[in-house]
Amino acid sequence: MEGSVQQKIVDFLQVGGPVVWILMVFSVVALTIVLLKLWQFSSLRAESLKTSNLALEQWRSEDDGETALEQLNEKRPIDALVGYTMRALLAANTQVDLIREEAERRAMNQLSQLRSYLRPLEIIATLSPLLGLLGTVLGMITAFQQMEGAGNQVDPSVLSGGIWQALLTTAVGLAVAIPVVTLQSWLERKVERIAHNMNDAVTQVFTSKQAKQLIEKSDQELLHAA
Repeated sequence: MEGSVQQKIVDFLQVGGPVVWILMVFSVVALTIVLLKLWQFSSLRAESLKTSNLALEQWRSEDDGETALEQLNEKRPIDALVGYTMRALLAANTQVDLIREEAERRAMNQLSQLRSYLRPLEIIATLSPLLGLLGTVLGMITAFQQMEGAGNQVDPSVLSGGIWQALLTTAVGLAVAIPVVTLQSWLERKVERIAHNMNDAVTQVFTSKQAKQLIEKSDQELLHAA
């Protein structure tokens, strides 16, 4: 039974030709990227807001902010950004505009890492149906060449066999592209949610009552230093 399945796969690849081989490679690459991204999101727990929400709650209610920092797990992207912002405000030795710019820079770096390898998925999703269509066109050309070579002795079964073999590549191309497009859109949406949560969390740090007091204190110290 196992040998029969393997033989069918080999026959399928032989019928499809080089275009199907390329599409199979695309599918393997896409599956590898998706598994890698799932592992990355899972290990970082990038969408988790549990610890950052606890820290923000403490930040709004405590006077010193140290308790808030203890709530954070800074291996997570959102927590790391919130932790940096809180520490920078507590240090009171940097202008608020510079803290905001640095927080934005760090957020962009983290989001860039989370978006890594999504572009190849997009390329695979775009090229797969086009390759399938190319394989179909080439197969149809071959089928009609055989038809022309047969002259008046055309066998309809040969022509129909050539046509279904040609259409096979389009079917494979769509079979690869459809799930890749779906997964790529889903991963992009996850990154967008993380970006929104980062912006929301950092904004909450800056707009809290304690942050305003720290900013006023920092401005006064900078004025005295000047």
